[in-house]
Formats: sequence, C-alpha cells, structure tokens
Amino acid sequence: MKWTFIRIGAICGFLAVAIGAFGAHMVKENISAAMFANYQTGVQYHMFHALALTVIGLASAVLPATGHLRRAGWAMLTGIIIFSGSLYVMALTDLRILGAITPIGGVAFCSAGSACSWPAEALGLPRSNMEAIGGRLSGRRGRPGEASLFC
Repeated sequence: MKWTFIRIGAICGFLAVAIGAFGAHMVKENISAAMFANYQTGVQYHMFHALALTVIGLASAVLPATGHLRRAGWAMLTGIIIFSGSLYVMALTDLRILGAITPIGGVAFCSAGSACSWPAEALGLPRSNMEAIGGRLSGRRGRPGEASLFC
C-alpha cells in the first residue's frame, strides 16, 4: 500500500503542476477572471492533496497496515478527481452546473481528513511504542505514567 499512494501522490503532483502551467500559459487569456479563479482553486487543492497522498504513503511505511490510511488515500484521490476535475471542466467549458458536484469532492476530502485523524491506538501502535516515539521526539525517554506526545 505504501508504494501505491506514494506513486499516486507523485503522479497527482506532476499533473497539478502540468495543469497549473497549462492554465497560466494557455487558458488564462481565454476565460473570464471568475472562471480562472475556479481553475486556480482546483490546481491548489489538487497539489495540496497530492502532497497529502504522498504523506499517507510514507505514513503507511512506518505504521502498521490499517484500513484508515487506505480509506484516507482513496478518498483523497476521489476528492482530487471530483473536486478539482469539476472545477477544471467548469472553467474550460463554462458549464456552471458542474459547480453542483464540486462539493461531493469536498466531502471526499473531509472524509479523508477524518480517516487520518483517528488516534494512534486506532492505527495499531502499541502503547509502549507510542511512548518511545514520544520520548525521541521530545528529546527524552518516556517514563511509565508520564504523558508523552502520542498518549
């Protein structure tokens, strides 16, 4: 799974840069300012979530395999396709009705964030590992009964 989301994140990042460059050099002069603002919003969300997909892939490399990260990754990809894709098509074709499906992509982004926000225990990390990680991050060793970053 980790390589899947790292690869998908890299591809989505490449596409965000390419689509953004296309918009800046080819589209900007041919559409209204309002539609170009929609196009830019699509590119920004596309890039932010491409980076988040890569982070999910990296997190899955160090955390035990769970459905939470997998659900988050697929929801993020779905959000990119629906949210950013509908904004791209709407800006290029001036079909404002596509704005009605854009929030569906936003819901996918929200569900991805929700899946990522589960506590570390839900991700399957044993409590002793969380204390050890917290001790390394804070520069000291965790002691039993002492609060750490992940407890």
